[in-house]
Amino acid sequence: MNCRHCQHQLTLPLVDLGVMPPSNAYLSQADLSANEACYPLKVWVCQHCWLVQTEDFTRADELFTADYAYFSSTSASWLAHAKDFADVSVKKLALDKQSFVVELASNDGYLLKNYVAAGIPCLGVEPTAATAAAARELGIEVVSAFFGAQKATELVQDYRQADLIVANNVLAHVPDINDFVAGIARLLAPEGTVSIEFPHLLNLLELCQFDTIYHEHYSYLSLYTVQRIFAVAGLRIVDVEVLSTHGGSLRVWLCHQHSQQLATAAVGKVLQQERQAGLQSADAYSGFQSRVDNVAAQLKSFLTECQQSGKKVVAYGAAAKGNTLLNYAGIECELLAVVADAAPSKQGKFLPGSHVPIVPPARLADLKPDYVLILPWNISREIISQLQQLLAKGTKFVTAIPELRIL
Repeated sequence: MNCRHCQHQLTLPLVDLGVMPPSNAYLSQADLSANEACYPLKVWVCQHCWLVQTEDFTRADELFTADYAYFSSTSASWLAHAKDFADVSVKKLALDKQSFVVELASNDGYLLKNYVAAGIPCLGVEPTAATAAAARELGIEVVSAFFGAQKATELVQDYRQADLIVANNVLAHVPDINDFVAGIARLLAPEGTVSIEFPHLLNLLELCQFDTIYHEHYSYLSLYTVQRIFAVAGLRIVDVEVLSTHGGSLRVWLCHQHSQQLATAAVGKVLQQERQAGLQSADAYSGFQSRVDNVAAQLKSFLTECQQSGKKVVAYGAAAKGNTLLNYAGIECELLAVVADAAPSKQGKFLPGSHVPIVPPARLADLKPDYVLILPWNISREIISQLQQLLAKGTKFVTAIPELRIL
């Protein structure tokens, strides 16, 4: 396989997570008796541009289907994050009723509804039908499509170039990253601004966040590599913010190369941090597999001990990252009775691979668990605050990344 960005041959492996189903391919009762589609999940490192990427086995249209179950608005903390960003961007860029905001992968309208409320013209681009329909119910105009250079040309013809393009947690999800970024450059107005957010590769490596690896995440990104990819399309970075979301993310602000916008000192600071961590050297990626194996072994040992001692363990959060963790660790419903999730789109279904049933959070009080394994560890505080009733009755909370912890 050659690198998706620079086409150099890939020879440096990061991790091999075996064969597993796509992490958002939740199952119905009828699906349980059918053969489950599974694919290898391997990650490689390009030693030329340092893009970390999955090996090619799946197509985007096989992963992001009409009934795609991830709805951004399920998380209260993510809704607050989105509102804060909208408020900041309106002030930072002096957006008004003459402006035009486009969000790529706009999901269920979690972000754009803030621009609608402010009277700022906006448009969502979202390929999954269920989430796009939810956004339209909020009064948001949505184009149902995968985004790329050709779609950008059509959007400019049908609408106009954008003053602000937002792409939160989507850059990692696109198989043709060069085409996606070329589309951004084509859609952006001459003095427009791009804001993208993505989990920082540095955190994935340092905190062993291997559960953020799944088939829908084609790329794992550093600022250094993002800078290279966007430079090819004629875009440059002017600012970067370090965020706590998704276990540690970067928010990167970009503009056209010829724009009058000036770069901040934060850009050089993060690039230096990455250099010091060795992200442009093979050594930074060695030993990751053994650390992953240790985390998986810790979790399986804990759940097995609980089963043998009669302790009841349930999970919370039917998140994609949890599916990677459970499937690699070989956890099935014998060790984990149920997983609770607040998203109605997931309730009544089963986790891919492990086949653990998904129930509403209200069911947990009846189950009286000794432990709750929090799968979306990045919002563990939010989850614990929602489950205070269990905490008061002696239930303990557990996370498995970067190591097993009883909270």
